[in-house]
Amino acid sequence: MSASPQLFFNIQYQCDASSLPSPKEFRRWVKAALQVDGEITLLITDRAQASELNQQYRSKDYAPNVLTFALTEHPLVMADIVICAPVVIEEAHQQHKDVWSHFAHMTVHGVLHAQGYDHEIEAQAELMEQIEIQTLAKLGYANPYASET
Repeated sequence: MSASPQLFFNIQYQCDASSLPSPKEFRRWVKAALQVDGEITLLITDRAQASELNQQYRSKDYAPNVLTFALTEHPLVMADIVICAPVVIEEAHQQHKDVWSHFAHMTVHGVLHAQGYDHEIEAQAELMEQIEIQTLAKLGYANPYASET
């Protein structure tokens, strides 16, 4: 049995964190998605900052649910992942999902991007979704795509 990947983890809340998952929960979700050793920083932010980062780095004028800035993928994953708390909460409500399970999904999604996974091509999207589904199931969460058809 192989050892689980080592994780150096940092989290920064730059929004009201009173009703958000704890650093311990975010760390658990990151660790579950990590396939190799990694240094991951999570920034939990508000809509304005996420929108600003999306405009600056992707020339897109909206606040995304998650942004991943991968520095290296192998042999060590190094990445900064930005999660926009208000967008994730809003999406969870719109999609009739549990808020924490949606935070877990977006965290796993961001960590997979940090490891080189993408969803621009259908075959890659299918692989990424399958890994997300399996990872979330191991964490005790339902298939996030089950209600989407």
